[in-house]
Amino acid sequence: MQIIGLTGGIGSGKSTVAELFAEQGAGLVDTDEISRQLTGSGGAALQALQAAFGDPILAADGALNRAAMRERVFSDAGARAKLESILHPMIRRDCDAALSATARAGHPYCLLAVPLLFEGMSYRGIVSSTLLVDCPVSLQIARVTKRSGLAEAEVARIIAAQLPRALRLQLADQLVWNASDIAALHQPIAKLHARFTRG
Repeated sequence: MQIIGLTGGIGSGKSTVAELFAEQGAGLVDTDEISRQLTGSGGAALQALQAAFGDPILAADGALNRAAMRERVFSDAGARAKLESILHPMIRRDCDAALSATARAGHPYCLLAVPLLFEGMSYRGIVSSTLLVDCPVSLQIARVTKRSGLAEAEVARIIAAQLPRALRLQLADQLVWNASDIAALHQPIAKLHARFTRG
C-alpha cells in the first residue's frame, strides 16, 4: 500500500485536509490522534510520564496536562528529550499497527499524518512521497489562537520552534494551499486523490 506522508505547521489545517482525503476513500493514520489516545485519561503512556515528570503534569481527570507539559519542554531541552524518548516509541508502535490495519482494509493508499515529518527521519523511510499543507503564518496564528485560546505570542513561539516554512516547502513533494475555506480545498484534493489512487 502506498503511504503518503502528510505534514504542515501548527494551524495549517492538516486535520481538515486529512478528513477530506478520508471522505474520498483514503486510509488515514494520524500520529497526533495516537498521541492523544496514549496521553488521555487511562492512556498507556501516563504511568511512564508520571514517573518521569511527577504529578504536576497530570490534569484533574488523570490525562496529561498538555499546557503544563508544553511549558516544561519549551523551557527545558532535557525534558523534551525525555518526553520524546517515552512517547515516540509508543506512537511508532501504534502507528505501525494502524498502518497494517489500514492496508488490510483495502484502501487505495494511506495518508500518514505526522506534524514533525521533516524534523526527523523516523517516518520518512516508510512514506513514498510527502504532502505539505501550507498557509500564511498570520493565518496559522489566527487559527490556533481561536481554537486553543493561546496568546498570539505563545503561538508564534511554537511556530518559531518548528521547521522553517521555507524549508518545509523545499522538502515537500506535493502542496495543498489552505488559505481560504473548505470549499476551495475540494478540487485540489480530488485531483491529488486521483493521482495517489493511480499510484
